[in-house]
Amino acid sequence: MVEDTLLNYIFIFILLEIYEVYWQKATTLIGMLARMFEFYNKNIFIFLLKHPTFYFAIWFMIVTDYNIYALGLFAIKMLDIGTKIFLMKKVFIDKDISPELSLTILAPLNKYLPYIGVIAYPPLIYLAML
Repeated sequence: MVEDTLLNYIFIFILLEIYEVYWQKATTLIGMLARMFEFYNKNIFIFLLKHPTFYFAIWFMIVTDYNIYALGLFAIKMLDIGTKIFLMKKVFIDKDISPELSLTILAPLNKYLPYIGVIAYPPLIYLAML
């Protein structure tokens, strides 16, 4: 029973993470930021709703009685969204980009890089359920 529940949680999380990758995916970081900024610029709540793994992390944290690994998952997801908002503000609103940042956001991304979360987060779900 616990194994089935664990596999279901991991499966749901992976599906949600793939959805996030799908709508954010681009060949460069600036492309990813531009896709995200379209929703952010319309309404920040729409932007936040486009991150279902964040809400999964909140729910999972509660379900596991605030297990340290579930807290870690939530913290990483929170930092991820915060970093995205910070970068979008810096690039598209403030238009205050250092030469180093401009080189970074214009560099091509490996096509598998956006899928790191699909591999990195499920072990935290597994460890939280032990």
